[in-house]
Amino acid sequence: MVVFLDLDSRPTAASSGNIFGAGCNEQVAFAARESSSTRNLILRKLDLDHVPAVVIEKENLLSLDLSYNKIGQLPVNLSSCSSLEVLNLEGNKISEWPGAVFAALPNLQRLVLASNPIQELPSKCFSCLTSLKSLDLSTISARLPLPPALSIMTILEELRLRRMRLQEFPSEVFALGRLRVLDLGQNSLSHIPSEISSLKSLEELDISDNSIMSLPPELGLLETSLQALKLDGNPLKSIRRSVLDRGTKAILQYLKLKLPQPASS
Repeated sequence: MVVFLDLDSRPTAASSGNIFGAGCNEQVAFAARESSSTRNLILRKLDLDHVPAVVIEKENLLSLDLSYNKIGQLPVNLSSCSSLEVLNLEGNKISEWPGAVFAALPNLQRLVLASNPIQELPSKCFSCLTSLKSLDLSTISARLPLPPALSIMTILEELRLRRMRLQEFPSEVFALGRLRVLDLGQNSLSHIPSEISSLKSLEELDISDNSIMSLPPELGLLETSLQALKLDGNPLKSIRRSVLDRGTKAILQYLKLKLPQPASS
């Protein structure tokens, strides 16, 4: 089982900036040497405009962090890293979906593409990502493809679609029975479907900064699993402020009480 690293905070010479006065090439070389024992290569914030050749040589890599560079495309021979389980490409300049590369990474479990100017998501773009457990597409330019798309990734546990200009709740999410984290913050949602209760494994739901005025009572059925419900920045009118201020459990209990009661025999 892969352990998802905190790719934003792990301190290395390559990730913490040019603290020893070393140039980019030297930092890449240092990180590559370090990865020989850890199998985790971190090359974030190095102003890279391409994937260094040393990456392709690391065929046994488990985790690769190329976040916050200036990379515009992935080389096809990145497929040599077929053991890769975690790939972080956040904050680059990728504008086309690198489907051919992803198709050659059968063990990929976590993919972060947030904050890339991807213009289009092909209709079957997720068909080669059925092993994914975590996907982050936040703040990309493209819109979600028409169904079936997300529902193909049946073992997905974490899905982040923050700031994607969504106007409707992506109903395909309800087919993802293992989903634990769902982030739909900073969109234009106005309605949460009652089918949200089907996500029995959900532990965190972020629907902050949308246009939601009410919540379905069925959300209260997730009282035993849902630990964090983020609602800030919504014009909620159906729940008293005193309830909202008491946090997730109080909100879920309040909603559960609003469910229609079965008729007595």
